[in-house]
Amino acid sequence: MSSSIPPAFRGRRAKIVALALPVGLAGSLVVLPFNAQATPSPDAVIAEVFGGGGNSGATLTHDFIELGNAGGGAFDLTGWSVQYLSGSPTASSTWQVTPLTGAIPAGGSYLVGEGKGAGGDTALPTPDAAGAIAMSASSGTVALVHSTTALTCLTAADCTADATVKDLVGFGTAVVRETTPATGAGNTTSVARNAALSDTDNNSADFTGATPSPRNSAGAGGGPEPSPTPSPTSTTPGELRVHDIQGATRLSPHAGSTVTDVPGVVTAVRATGSARGYWLQDPNPDKDPATSEAVFVFTGSVTPQVKVGDSVLVSGKVTEYYPGGAAGGNQSVTELTGPTSTVLSSGNALPAAEVIDEKTLPEAYAPKVKGLNIEPLALKPRKFALDWLESREGMRVQVEDTRVVGASNAYGETWVTTKPKQNATPRGGTLYGSYSQPNSGRLLVASLTGEKAVADVGDTLTGPTTGVLDYSNYGGYGLQATTLGTVRSGGLKPEVARKAKADELAVATYNVENLDPTDPQAKFDRLAEGVVKNLASPDVVSLEEIQDNNGAKDDGTVAADKTLAQFIAAIKAQGGPTYDWRSVDPQDKVDGGEPGGNIRNVFLFNPQRVSFVDRPGGDATTATKVVKAPKAPKAPKADKKGKERGITLSVSPGRINPTADAWQNSRKPLVGEFTFRGEQVFVIGNHFNSKGGDQSLHSRFQPPVLGSETQRLAQAKEVNSFVTGLLSQDATAKVVVLGDLNDYPFSKPVAALTRGKVLTDLMDKLPKNERYSYVYDGNSQTLDHILVSPGVKKPDYDVVHINAEFADQASDHDPQVVRIR
Repeated sequence: MSSSIPPAFRGRRAKIVALALPVGLAGSLVVLPFNAQATPSPDAVIAEVFGGGGNSGATLTHDFIELGNAGGGAFDLTGWSVQYLSGSPTASSTWQVTPLTGAIPAGGSYLVGEGKGAGGDTALPTPDAAGAIAMSASSGTVALVHSTTALTCLTAADCTADATVKDLVGFGTAVVRETTPATGAGNTTSVARNAALSDTDNNSADFTGATPSPRNSAGAGGGPEPSPTPSPTSTTPGELRVHDIQGATRLSPHAGSTVTDVPGVVTAVRATGSARGYWLQDPNPDKDPATSEAVFVFTGSVTPQVKVGDSVLVSGKVTEYYPGGAAGGNQSVTELTGPTSTVLSSGNALPAAEVIDEKTLPEAYAPKVKGLNIEPLALKPRKFALDWLESREGMRVQVEDTRVVGASNAYGETWVTTKPKQNATPRGGTLYGSYSQPNSGRLLVASLTGEKAVADVGDTLTGPTTGVLDYSNYGGYGLQATTLGTVRSGGLKPEVARKAKADELAVATYNVENLDPTDPQAKFDRLAEGVVKNLASPDVVSLEEIQDNNGAKDDGTVAADKTLAQFIAAIKAQGGPTYDWRSVDPQDKVDGGEPGGNIRNVFLFNPQRVSFVDRPGGDATTATKVVKAPKAPKAPKADKKGKERGITLSVSPGRINPTADAWQNSRKPLVGEFTFRGEQVFVIGNHFNSKGGDQSLHSRFQPPVLGSETQRLAQAKEVNSFVTGLLSQDATAKVVVLGDLNDYPFSKPVAALTRGKVLTDLMDKLPKNERYSYVYDGNSQTLDHILVSPGVKKPDYDVVHINAEFADQASDHDPQVVRIR
């Protein structure tokens, strides 16, 4: 995979760097900058965009753009504008402009009303500025501009370089966007910025689909706002209780209905960001273990006026909210939206938190219905872990002395296991060893208090961690902590590989996570240290995710010589060899990955130990082929019958059938011919297509549909065919196939890659509980592989764990190395 694991619980609209990813997706798949630390904007940003006003199914009559201000003072908008561009602009496209006046209050919002549609029945709160732009509901670009003159830029690079553009939001399939466009926009959903108005310059990280909640500078909108000192209009609970609203399936039997005076105690409050609200739990539960006693009350960008311990009556509309959008296959969260509340009393005791220990969650993860929707099924909390979690949605829960199985990310979100014996790895993780073992004990712990855990795999979160059980498109169910345990170190250390002997050729693979010269030098130095210290300076290093010379800037640059020169210099500075390199530049924007980045596979090699056999003619679209070697003193060899034999590549470096459909919008394998101590070795570096778009383990469709697998299967067949053809001409040839295959040892693509026993996956030779190179959603799993042909005898193979298990990591992947004679 490439990089990225999106944080799961910074609020229902939170996102870090990726799309909805399945297990194992957070790595090289999505090829975006991972673990980027979001920092609050100093002042104005675009907070929400909605283009579905008046469209089919929409409630609101108008489109709108909402601005937000994270600063401590008012933000003057004199001379400013918001502007809109089609998601797929042509040379004749123009920006539409709405001038702004007034100011965004400190910590407040500013509403710009735009075009009116034919439908809807709810007007916007009084806009602070009004335009008539008819924005698309599904794809477009909005800019906040320090000018009222229409922009002229039509590419992402030109627009982000325009000094008048303060903020830019592309959504859907927008060509003009920051890094990658936001997802989730539609007729009934906006794209809304995540908690604290954080801005990572990556629209897909900062925005997600949400119920539209327009709010103006006066504080109106975002649903009816509770009075700071409400005057009770009723002190008598209504007919329905929370468990009636939640029901005994995943969908509320009252979805779409308005409920009145639902009683409960406020157990937790989310008071920041654009996904504010509070959790309400009934202290008087029913006797049905399938019905949750809690519900989230969504107040949008309005800060809740209730406090923890308040006993309240709440009225509002019952809504099933799908984090990340319903199309992604995720489950929903039952919410009360547009709420009004009456506080009956304060300082009440909270319902006791239910303790989750090793016996609480069932071993079985989810019901299996052959890819069908499990939403209509009656919950069976004693049989399935997902059902147990759904039956406690929003309720107070507690874990204690839990082992960390997924290192903390930049937001302090940490994966723990409630089942310490479940598929444990020697280093403290939880192994994902088959599709039938998704590890039901995993649980994501975040914090509602702002406190951040910093923990590595194998550490322990000691003492009680207590909070409410929430659900997100990233990670599924997790604990939003109001009390966070203390991290106790497990003492995990990065591994160091042994140095190859004089007669051993060391070949490694390393996904360096979108490396380019715009990255800080510290990243180059950390990666270089890994090559020199931890991998012991292998003779050949097959790199994945080397970007072009200016990274994500989309200006047609495809060369990566500056990227590689900087990396090679960093390796030398760490005491390593002066590596040489070979690669094939891709065509612009056709190899997938981060738009504009042009990632590719690259060979580094130590010319003091190994020689690269250069054969000219290789380019982005030319296929290398296996041909008979020209007769030369050292090239031909004699078999037992005395018959001369010998093969080579038509071009080296070269690519495997690069114009085949299997490689569409994906990296092409790099093939090179090396010579070590007079022996010929063929190396094939790979980076198969990402898992983006696969349904998650916690999907409402079980088992999840792995839509991206089809392309990887085709790619595996292409590589297998190439190796089969090579070995048909020389059965004793030494071939090393390696890289980020974005799939598991038990997957169909890996089975296709090894078909005919032309290759052996060395991961299968490790003890079962050590078969991993990547950690995602608390699952230690394998995405990176090294495979060898039968001609490689007694390979010495090692996964070198230096990144994936640590909160402080240079890449999200662990490198691997094989030593062959």
